[in-house]
Amino acid sequence: MGKVYERIDGSLRTFIEEQKIFFTATAPLDGNGTVNLSPKGLAGSFAVLDELTVAYLDFAGSNAETIAHLRENGRITLMWCAFTGPPNIVRVHGRGEPVFRDDPRFGALLEHFPGIDVDAHGLRAVIVVTAELIRDTCGFAVPFMDYREERTLHASRFRREDDESLDRYFHKKEHIASSIDGLPGLPLPLPPLSST
Repeated sequence: MGKVYERIDGSLRTFIEEQKIFFTATAPLDGNGTVNLSPKGLAGSFAVLDELTVAYLDFAGSNAETIAHLRENGRITLMWCAFTGPPNIVRVHGRGEPVFRDDPRFGALLEHFPGIDVDAHGLRAVIVVTAELIRDTCGFAVPFMDYREERTLHASRFRREDDESLDRYFHKKEHIASSIDGLPGLPLPLPPLSST
């Protein structure tokens, strides 16, 4: 049923890029720590950089679990499900790294996301993932679901923030600078986006 792939190309790449949503899973090294599973969407916020490297934009939110886990151990799995068409589930298991606003690579990475107004979403980092294992499974039990449209709430909420007010927002949130389990999360103060 399932297949292991050596690279992200051809029909596999097409499948990944056509999906409207994907999921990320990370965990701390501590066996009693909190496993994190997050849905990711927003058209244009995901990119295949090369045959073994993908990236997505990490926007403002209520916590920074993925960032904290990646800073500690780098382990991450990304998953896409076919909600229309033939059944399929694709997972990319790999090593991830949050590239923050003050990293010299940040500006070049943003060029892979030309359709995104980063100022409108409180961009915190670009998450870069290097694939170590790429595989698919049948997805026979995944239901059919129809995509209607993008939500506009995130952009309308964070569009009114500038770098300083966004930094204040992050300082007020309990699980931004550190994770639920106390791991270092988003480095604060937030570097200005305009410095890239």
